[in-house]
Amino acid sequence: MTFDGIIILIKKLLDVLLVWMVLYFILKSLRQNMKMVLLFKGILIIVFLKIFSDLLDLITISYLLDYVITWGPLALIVIFQPEIRNVLEHLGRSQLLGKHKTLTVDQRERMVYEIANALDYMSKARIGSLIVLERDNALTEYIEKSKKIYADISSELLISIFFPNNPLHDGGAIIQGNKVTSAGAVFPTSDNLKISKRLGTRHRAALGISEASDCIAIVSSEETGRLSIAIGGVLHYNLSLDEVKILLLEELKPKKSMLIDEEGDFDEE
Repeated sequence: MTFDGIIILIKKLLDVLLVWMVLYFILKSLRQNMKMVLLFKGILIIVFLKIFSDLLDLITISYLLDYVITWGPLALIVIFQPEIRNVLEHLGRSQLLGKHKTLTVDQRERMVYEIANALDYMSKARIGSLIVLERDNALTEYIEKSKKIYADISSELLISIFFPNNPLHDGGAIIQGNKVTSAGAVFPTSDNLKISKRLGTRHRAALGISEASDCIAIVSSEETGRLSIAIGGVLHYNLSLDEVKILLLEELKPKKSMLIDEEGDFDEE
């Protein structure tokens, strides 16, 4: 094979790889947004009807579908502008290698151990907390607006951050890798209409940030001491400490393939 042939082959492989990556991130974002999933299904139905009408020579329905296909994209951009913006933001925040993936097994287990010890204390003492673990979607915009710490993770540090009357206890703490990057972070609250009205601010913020990124948001309730974890817009409510440890270890474990993503009721703050 000539040098020019090798260059052409590399370009073709790069072209296919880029298309695959774009499709992967789009489908991953669709999976986390129910409105976009419904939109995608609607587009597939329209395409199927168009093919079906052309095959059977259905003039009227084919004529109407031509108008839908011609003007539909413009209408979708206007109607679903917030959802499209969210998908693009997801792509912009994505990191090729999240800091949690660089941790060794011992570092990952130590991090979970320190978080669990802090949660155990805060749960028994009825101290409210919100701990967010960054994964592939960067949380830079929230870190920039919070108090920078950049300290090794420890149960004592986490407890002191959320101890009552601490100026930072009302916000959330952000963990990158095995470092507590910042505290006092403010996150968007979920506007999901199906959320129970009994759900407090911390739980709503945990759900909100888990909807906006692929992070893991851990909450200890100030009122009940119950522990909960929000992942992908789903709240795993009233977990035992052992369940928290198992879920964290499983979610923080590096996936074997980029193609595979492993897959209550609510209460007060």
